[in-house]
Amino acid sequence: MKSNFNLNNLIRENIKSIKAYSSARDEYKDANVSEMIFLDANENPFENGVNRYPDPNQNNVKQLLSEIKGIDKRNLLLGNGSDEVLDLIFRAFCEPKEDNIITLPPTYGMYSVLANINAVENKTVLLDEDFQPQVKQIIGAADKNSKILFLCSPNNPTGNSFSEAIIRELLLKFKGLVVLDEAYIDFSAEESWLKNLEKHPNLIIIQTLSKAYGLAGIRLGACYASREIIAVLNTIKPPYNVNELTQQRAIKRLQVMDVIQNEVAQLVSERKRLHKELECCVSYIEKVYPSDGNFLLIKVDDATKRYNQLVTAGVVVRNRTTEALCKNCLRISVGICEENQILLRALKSIQ
Repeated sequence: MKSNFNLNNLIRENIKSIKAYSSARDEYKDANVSEMIFLDANENPFENGVNRYPDPNQNNVKQLLSEIKGIDKRNLLLGNGSDEVLDLIFRAFCEPKEDNIITLPPTYGMYSVLANINAVENKTVLLDEDFQPQVKQIIGAADKNSKILFLCSPNNPTGNSFSEAIIRELLLKFKGLVVLDEAYIDFSAEESWLKNLEKHPNLIIIQTLSKAYGLAGIRLGACYASREIIAVLNTIKPPYNVNELTQQRAIKRLQVMDVIQNEVAQLVSERKRLHKELECCVSYIEKVYPSDGNFLLIKVDDATKRYNQLVTAGVVVRNRTTEALCKNCLRISVGICEENQILLRALKSIQ
């Protein structure tokens, strides 16, 4: 089944006519920058390491990510955290008070927050009892103003990955953009959808350096999509949206992929150990859900009671009992071995 996707039909009319702001660092791109005196950007000339504006295109970071992911730099946009990238997608493609998005609760809460901020209706279609998307209901909920479908896989807070066949069917049948949030993909045995970008022109993949890469504090998110989609987003992004310190720290971390892979392996091993211990050794835990993330969702007898007891014991988890399909559920991040031991002792000690 061939897609008849037309990106031009989705871009907001006012965005089509916008010309991107041209910064001083965009206008001068000579390779021999070390030999030049820069008097073009009204910067403080006294050198301290960050007195100059950062590379607005984050070329060095993108080059490393391009090599690691096997994706051309022209298919990549970086943002001040994934949340900025998601907000750019809303602002480029969703007309306020006219268009709508579709989300699949329980899911990442920022999709709904950003919809509200941008005055865009959020149509919700619950996942099924196995936490999988319901294709028929999703397509049935969509109308001519449905611009974006958000899929989070592995899903937060449930931890499971969505079926490849279901994602493929939605990419073919949904007439708008499909944003696939892969924040937790590095912890999963499932492959990223990055290799499918060229097959699906309506696919946008969101990843982050906050989870597996251990860089939550620097706020750096990545968007992979067709060059046409990336060009639209580049038109409206702030010129210096990723600061110099963030770029430097990301480069340093991306150069030690062996360390990152070792940390991920340890977390996956700890996740499996925790799953086994929680399932067999804590009486009030009713279910431990399978997870492809760096966390576990557990169902207990009384989530609020157990959450408060854990806090008293010095352990903070996330109470998800108010989320759809997650009544009496707690989400527990996988820590280092010592932290997980403290968690287990606390869970086993409370009555």
